[in-house]
Amino acid sequence: MPPTHEVTNQPPPRTGDTYAEDVALTEAVQREGAGWAAEGLHSLGERAGDPAWSERGRAANEHRPELVTHDRYGHRIDEVRYHPAYHDLMAAAVGAGLHAAPWAEDRAGAHVARAAKFLLWSRVDSGHLCPVSMTYAVIPSLRRTPELATEWEPRATSATYDPRLVPADRKAGAMFGMAMTEKQGGSDVRANTTRAAPTGAGDEHRLTGHKWFCSAPMSDAFLVLAQAPGGLSCFLVPRFTPDGQRNAFLLQRLKDKLGDRSNASAEVELDATWGRLVGEEGRGVRAIIEMVAHTRLDCAVGAAAGMRHGLAEAAWHAAHRRVFDRRLAEQPLMRNVLADLAVESEAATALALRLARAFDQAGSDPHEAGLRRLATPVAKYWLCKRAPAHAAEALECLGGNGYVEESGMPRLFRQSPLNGIWEGSGNVQCLDVLRALRRAPESLEALLAEVMASAGADARLDEAAADLRKTLTDPSEDTARRAVERLALVLQGALLVRHGDPAVADAFVASRLAGDAGRAFGTLPAGVDTPRILARAHPVLA
Repeated sequence: MPPTHEVTNQPPPRTGDTYAEDVALTEAVQREGAGWAAEGLHSLGERAGDPAWSERGRAANEHRPELVTHDRYGHRIDEVRYHPAYHDLMAAAVGAGLHAAPWAEDRAGAHVARAAKFLLWSRVDSGHLCPVSMTYAVIPSLRRTPELATEWEPRATSATYDPRLVPADRKAGAMFGMAMTEKQGGSDVRANTTRAAPTGAGDEHRLTGHKWFCSAPMSDAFLVLAQAPGGLSCFLVPRFTPDGQRNAFLLQRLKDKLGDRSNASAEVELDATWGRLVGEEGRGVRAIIEMVAHTRLDCAVGAAAGMRHGLAEAAWHAAHRRVFDRRLAEQPLMRNVLADLAVESEAATALALRLARAFDQAGSDPHEAGLRRLATPVAKYWLCKRAPAHAAEALECLGGNGYVEESGMPRLFRQSPLNGIWEGSGNVQCLDVLRALRRAPESLEALLAEVMASAGADARLDEAAADLRKTLTDPSEDTARRAVERLALVLQGALLVRHGDPAVADAFVASRLAGDAGRAFGTLPAGVDTPRILARAHPVLA
């Protein structure tokens, strides 16, 4: 090659076991009761660090899903066609149990192990994890109707991914989606206009209406909200009716989204579409709320995953790039930025994995049930708020290279707002927190007990915890965001002080709770142990 084409001062490709390099995650997995899953996590971490799988993620996003409403002869087929890489990603995720392992294994720490896998695999592509998440989340809702659970749960928990659009009884595995949002709004589901008319045959109904957002429209079945004679109800709507005919699940168009491009989201017309009641008539929100809770867990885990991905890419670039005769990672300004990103990422991981343990133990432990009730909207709100800012700062660490699609950072940035919108925006989460404080005061006591377990270890944390109690004496909608933010920060601080590395805990409390830091990343106060924080952040910075 001509001399001008000699490549210098560019980092090599980042490869290797992404689980082994993530100290915060490996510690959290062990701490929260899923140490037994280490072998599977290392195996998935190797895959996530394999450039061939990263290429599949890129291809699935570059070659977007295509809507095919009719076949060549004019027959309505309502199909979405994906790039083969998408199906490879789905098969890998399902094979690793991301879609249902906790329900199939029923083992202590199973939700923690699955959350860690979800976090690892998000690096490759986040879009295909939407149907994976919904399939994971659907099981508790199905169990409200034992007959439906008997029919569908074995398919939903199967480790076999089959992308064919055929009746579900012709294949081992099944994937699930949901359709709640309508044209007039998403959050106020009680305003839904889709109607469900009983057929007279048991719990069977015919649904008519329009759904504004239906994620993963090639799923085998969906949970759908509709107005039945007895009020808003939840229905299971399969793509095929029991006699093997295509159900009237009419795909009108695919959404052109900011991110999440590998996954299709569609507008769907329901025209006397066959469905079966899930749970009790008129109690649709109660029937679907368990599904929503589990997908909110995945929103928090997905936000933490994005932070880890951004941190790792920034660390790798800074460790190999030289500016002004020094590596970027040796320069004080960049070291402060990287350390701050690392603190945020580690706090997010600690909170997400602790929340996953609450999901593991909520059925048998009242404290964990209370913690799950309140910490789910708190974590979902705060981690999803921090993710876009974190992604933007990590992208900037790569300079112009980070702004180029080939780096993968623009895709990370475009993806970062999604979890904040999915399953209820920030305001919806804050209203849910207020609802929990009013109706389930034991949930606040559980969260505060989690905080008080760290009492006496750090005077600044103790002061923040005392102020938190005052903040929550009479919260209102006007102050709800501030209250939820403080709940999240104090809980994160308590987890880090109690379980985390002392340097990370000190930096978090000093910058997030004691007020001795600026507004942007890279403003950690003097005196924090930056070398130790960076050594934990990524092996390349040690």
